[in-house]
Order: sequence, then C-alpha cells, then structure tokens
Amino acid sequence: MDAPLEKIADPTLAEMGKNLKEAMKMLEDGQRRSEEENGKKLISGDIPGPLQGSGQDMVSILQLVQNLMHGDEEEEPPSTRVQDIGEQGHIALLGHSLGAYISTLDKEKLRKLTTRILSDTTLWLCRIFRYENGCAYFHEEEREGLARICRLAIHSRYEDFVVDGFNVLYNKKPVIYLSAAARPGLGQYLCNQLGLPFPCLCRVPCNTMFGSQHQMDVAFLEKLIKDDIERGRLPLLLVANAGTAAVGHTDKIGRLKELCEQYGIWLHVEGVNLATLALGYVSSSVLAATKCDSMTLTPGPWLGLPAVPAVTLYKHDDPALTLVAGLTSNKPADKLRALPLWLSLQYLGLDGIVERIKHACQLSQRLQESLKKVDHIKILVEDELSSPVVVFRFFQELPGSDPGPNVVPAPSVAPSAVGRERHSCDALNRWLGEQLKQLVPASGLTVMDLEVEGTCVRFSPLMTAAALGTRAEDMDQLVACIHGKLPLLTCTLQLREEFKQEVAGTAGLLYVDDPNWPGIGVVRYEHANDDKNSLKLDPEGEKIHAGLLKKLNELESDLTFKMGPEYKSMKSCIYIGMASDDVDVSELVETIAATAREIEENSRLLENMTEVVRKGIQEAQVQLQKANEERLLEEGVLRQIPVVGSVLNWFSPVQASQKGRTFNLTAGSLESTEHTYVYKVQGSGVTPPQTPSAARTRQRLPGQKPFKRSLRGSDAVSETSSVSHVDDLEKMEHLSGGQDAPEADSPEQHPGPPAAEAEQPRALQDGAQRPDDGRPQVEDPENLR
Repeated sequence: MDAPLEKIADPTLAEMGKNLKEAMKMLEDGQRRSEEENGKKLISGDIPGPLQGSGQDMVSILQLVQNLMHGDEEEEPPSTRVQDIGEQGHIALLGHSLGAYISTLDKEKLRKLTTRILSDTTLWLCRIFRYENGCAYFHEEEREGLARICRLAIHSRYEDFVVDGFNVLYNKKPVIYLSAAARPGLGQYLCNQLGLPFPCLCRVPCNTMFGSQHQMDVAFLEKLIKDDIERGRLPLLLVANAGTAAVGHTDKIGRLKELCEQYGIWLHVEGVNLATLALGYVSSSVLAATKCDSMTLTPGPWLGLPAVPAVTLYKHDDPALTLVAGLTSNKPADKLRALPLWLSLQYLGLDGIVERIKHACQLSQRLQESLKKVDHIKILVEDELSSPVVVFRFFQELPGSDPGPNVVPAPSVAPSAVGRERHSCDALNRWLGEQLKQLVPASGLTVMDLEVEGTCVRFSPLMTAAALGTRAEDMDQLVACIHGKLPLLTCTLQLREEFKQEVAGTAGLLYVDDPNWPGIGVVRYEHANDDKNSLKLDPEGEKIHAGLLKKLNELESDLTFKMGPEYKSMKSCIYIGMASDDVDVSELVETIAATAREIEENSRLLENMTEVVRKGIQEAQVQLQKANEERLLEEGVLRQIPVVGSVLNWFSPVQASQKGRTFNLTAGSLESTEHTYVYKVQGSGVTPPQTPSAARTRQRLPGQKPFKRSLRGSDAVSETSSVSHVDDLEKMEHLSGGQDAPEADSPEQHPGPPAAEAEQPRALQDGAQRPDDGRPQVEDPENLR
C-alpha cells in the first residue's frame, strides 16, 4: 500500500483501497468529533439504523462504528483499548473486502483466481514451515482442522463407513489418544464434532520419573495401545504437542512417529513451537514434526495479523476421501478464506516472517537469562531450550524443605506446613502476575494454575509480541519490576506464620485461612453474640468490623486494610495487605483486638444507655404524676378554684418547695432537684465509669509509623542521634509501663471508684515520686483550708 493507488488499473480496487485506508484511519483515531463538528445530535428517542427512513453516508456509519468500538475510553484501562494493527494488519483486513469483491466475478474467472490463491498460499506455507508436498485446509476455529483430520482418519481406516455409518464403529470402536497436557476442552470438542462417545478418548499421562513432567509418557502410551488392541478397539489418531498450551514443552515426536507407524496410527502435531520451523536453526524435537501426518499452524498471532485463518497442513493421496472429510471444497467461498493470508505473506516476505518469529524467540531468551540471576524466582522450563515460552514463579523455601515439586518433605517440616506454603505462594504469584501485567502491559503476561507447580506466570512472545509490539526494553523493565516486588513478597510470606500464631493466642480474634488472599492474613473478631457455627450474614459483626476498618485506616500506617466476606462464608472479616517493611505483628494484633473490643463495648454501652433512658422517662412520668397528686392534697381543693385560690394565696401564701426530677445517666436512676434549687449547685454522687479504651499504643520515635518495629540496633539511626533516641524510647516505655501496672485491673475489679478516692492515691504517688531537694515542703493554703 506504499505505492500510489492511482497506478492501479481497476478503479474499483483503487477506490476500495482508498476507502479502506480512510476508514482505518478514522476508526483508529481515538479523538471523536464533537457535536458542533458533526452538525448532528443524536436523540435517544430516534429510531436507530435504517428504520430512520433516509440512509446515512459512509462517514456517519464509520463514526457510529468508532463510537461503538471505543465507548467510554476515559473509564477503561489502557490495556482494553483497540491496539494499532499496523500496515500489515490493513493488508489482512483488505483481504476480506477483496474476497467479497472477487466473489462477484463470473464463474470461470472466479474458479481460476481462487485456485491460484489457494495453491500459492499452500505452497508458500509448506516451503516456509518445511512441510513438503502437503495440502492445506484453512479454517477460522483452531480446533476445526483437527476435527476434519479425525474424519479423514475414520474414512481411511473404516472402508465401509460411508455405507454402514456408525454401525462399523460400534463393532470396533476407534480410540483417539490425547496428552494430559493438551489444551483443555479439546477432547470434548472432538467428540461433539464427530458424534463419538467419551470412552473413545484416551488420556495419556505425562512423565513422572524421567524427563519433563509436561511431556507425554511414550512407554505408557505403548502399553495403552496394546491394551486397546487386545480389547478389540482400533487405535485411530494421536495428538502430539510441539509446545504445550501451558508451559510450551515439546513431546518426543520422533519416538511417537515410530510408534504410530508401527501400529498404523495417524499422528497430528500442534503447538506454538511449530513457528520455529521457519528459522534457520530448529531443534531436533520440533524438526521431527515435519514427518507427521498433519499439523495445525496459527500464523495470525505469530505474525501479528488480525482476522487471518488458521491452517492445517496434511498429507493424503486420495482426493475423494479428503472431499468427504471436508478438507477440500469446490466452493469458491471456501477457497477465498486463504486470501487474507495470501496478501499478508506477500506483504511481509520471507525475511519479514522470519524476523518476527526470531524476535519473539530472542525476547524469551533474554527474559530467561535475566530471571536466572534473580533470587526467589524459579523458571520451570530451564531444560527446554527449544521452547520460546518462559514460565516462572516466586518461591521461598521453608527451613528443612526442598524446593523440588516431587521431593518428599523433610521430617522436621509437617505436610500441612508445606501445603500452607504452597497456597501462600500461589496467592502471592497470582498477585505478582497481576501487578506485572499492569506495570508492563506490552509483555502480554498471563497467570495460570498448574497441577504440580501451582500458580505461575507465563510469557509466550510468539502469541503476543507481534500484536503488542513487545521490545527488548520491555523485558528489562519487567525484570526491574520483579526486583522491586521481591522484598514485598518475601516480607509478607515471612510474617504470615507469625501473624497466625499471634491471632491464635489473642482472645476474641479468629484467624481465617483464605488461600486466595496475598496479604499478611485475614482476621475476624468474635463478639459476644457471634454464632461460630453459622455461615450466614452477621449484622452486628459487620457493624463492628466496619468501625474497626475505619479506625485502622485512620492510623495512617503503611499497611492496607480491607473488609470483605469470610472465605466460604458470609461473615465479615478484616483483610490485611502486604507488608513493605518489617512489621511488628504483635502490636498489630493487639491493636486490632483492643480496637474491636472498644467498639463492641461502646456499642453495648450505647444500647444499655438507651434502655436506661427509656425506663427513666417512664419512671419520671409516674413520679411527677404522684407529686402532682400530693400537691393537690396538700393545697386543698379551694386553692384550685381560679378566683378563690388567688384570694387564699394572697392572705395565706403556700410555702411549697420546688420539686423536680433529674436523670443520672451514670447511675441510671432518678434524683430530686431539691438539692440543686437549695444550694444552687449540681452534684453527682457517683463518678462515671471509665470509658473502655484500646490498649495503650507503644511509644514510637519521631517519624516512626504505626506497627513498625523499634529502630534499636538499626543502621537507620545515625551515630549522633541513635543514643538519645534510644534512651528517650526506653524512658517512654518505662514510664508507660509504670503507669499501666496499677491500672491493669481497675476497669473490671473496681468499676467506678469515687473521684476523691481515685485522686488521693495518685496524689500520694506524685508526692512519693517528687524528688527531695532538701527544701521544706509547704502545703498550699487551699489544702489547709
């Protein structure tokens, strides 16, 4: 598309290329036109689409498509937006437009053109990927080619299948062998497409003793084949992997080919490592795939081409059977599926194709070499030199344990501890993968769960690098981000067990084992009315935890706190995030327990006060009514008559005291107001009980945040200030310890002592602690009075 479009003889093709170029420019432009520029305003009540009556021009239609594609980009993360597909992507998209235009030609021209496109594309792919004398089937669904190959194998092995149908299969059931490392859902898809029962599938396990644990066990496969033959079954087809879907391992294809030739089994190979067949150097395990009966290629992701079909290359001499199996077709529309790939291959050329595949392999090698130098990062495919897929995970050994996945734990380490470490590492690796995906979106990382290794992070550049434009600088940035996250991961993993033990030893707190949480841990406060056996929602506990979350977030510590439902339950819990520095877990747990207890006691105090006030109001009403009755009896009936009462009160006034009622919230009782009116002062005979408060927070140095360990002996304290700061800290802790000792039992053993009695011992203590400087102590005149 670099040449001027005016040089194209066919004006329709020139106009098509021009329109496509303008349309792609408009759709890829993230800035939508304003309503003033458009001159139109869409009304929500308008009838959409062609039902408006008059048609719309192409610009308006493309503008509508752009709005539907981008939506509200301001609210979407950058990774979800439409990416720039580049010039080669425009060529692939042009193929679909050309296919629609070519289908309007007369039948003879259409037949010649489609045959030429199909034959050229097949020849180029066979030459590029070293599959000589092969045929090609182009399909949109990646698994569709394998389903057609299975039909071809059935027609080849069952000669009467066309006549007798499934009655032939009933007498001798076919068997399709799949690796345990095959992509999920492949066997079910084949059975649904072929109409076969699930017993026709045979799952071949991977190696357990020798070799990769993601490679098919050839010896066990041979045993399965012999057993099926003895049972009267027909081994039909074997699906091998040149790069498994999970970790990119390649089966021993050469040994599998010999086994298939021995028993007459069709061998089909698929996988991402088949792309390396286009390179100058190919490993022997992948090169053996060129001798198989069929293989499936996905050049679209490898080369960064959108809307390009997958290709299944196969070798077979009977055109009639391939036609029956659906691998070949006489319809021009089926042949035109190869047109986008036909255009793209010509645009890229052999050098462009090799360059993209080689660049992806270099990215994986660069990342793998860099990760080998990083501590606490384990690469799962170090011995798989032919794989461009890098799979790694964070790990940290327990004392006396071996990091190997198949090693029996040492007697000093309990199996439960190893299991907890595995779950903890899985959660941390899941968090690490998500963080790396956000920090380096061009890497195209994915997080996956493996049966043996656990949660891992996968980098497969052949499937993502061409589309995302991944560069070598992105790999360096990725390694730098991993280095930055490692201290956070190691510190969090070390504090988990300590946090669990502290919570277990603290009354009122319950440790919640949530394997999916990557932080320090999850804790729940058990209030007095908490039903431990119930999994339903607890409104009172939710209220306490909401207040606890608010209090913890107000402390402005480096830790993050969240509230959510308990794992496999509806009860609220406090989720504590990851620790970026050394955290004092004991202080953290103590603060959580004391704060939650304070919130619960304050809530109960408020509830009790509400009930006391209600009863006090009722009692006050009764007493006021009795007082009115007594006053009426004391004054007499005559004084209640308006005129007579005034005359009597003028001659003989009534000396009645003013009586009222006051409600003492502390004592919860009604008291008379006579003392207030007589002595003109308000008094209370009972000292209010102490308000429940959290445990005294430990004294910290200036600038030290909550839940941080003491800086004693730390290099962070300078030589000139360390002595004074440490001495100040010791004095503060000594004073706080001396003050807390006599008050430890006061809230419970001595509820609400009188104010005078409470102040007298404290005054005596102050006097005892006052230094004796030899001068006579003169009492204050107010005290003498």
